[in-house]
Amino acid sequence: MTQHKDYIDIPLYRLAHSRTGDKGNISNISVIAYNEEHYTLLQDQLTASAVHQWFSFRGPSKVVRHSVASLGALNFVLHDILDGGVNSALNLDTHGKALSFYLLDFPIRVPRSLAESLPDISS
Repeated sequence: MTQHKDYIDIPLYRLAHSRTGDKGNISNISVIAYNEEHYTLLQDQLTASAVHQWFSFRGPSKVVRHSVASLGALNFVLHDILDGGVNSALNLDTHGKALSFYLLDFPIRVPRSLAESLPDISS
């Protein structure tokens, strides 16, 4: 993605936190914005299509997004992403808990001024 001098890409974790759950071969990932301004950015950029592409290496058959504006949250339901589910999968993360951490690396384009005003959480 080409950078414009007034905008910068930052990881999602600088704007939101996340929780995940599972049922069978479906993972449910909630992304909760830290504030209303962040929620607006997430709603515009963190689409079902973008999340489907982000997780393409796991081969989800479908991604559905639900918006909960009153909580500043987005909930993603990723179908067929857990290698068959807890009782069938041979991977180390059968519940898909690490998927939320992976999603938190998703790049979000923000005004440079917003990125500079965010607390530095890298240290």
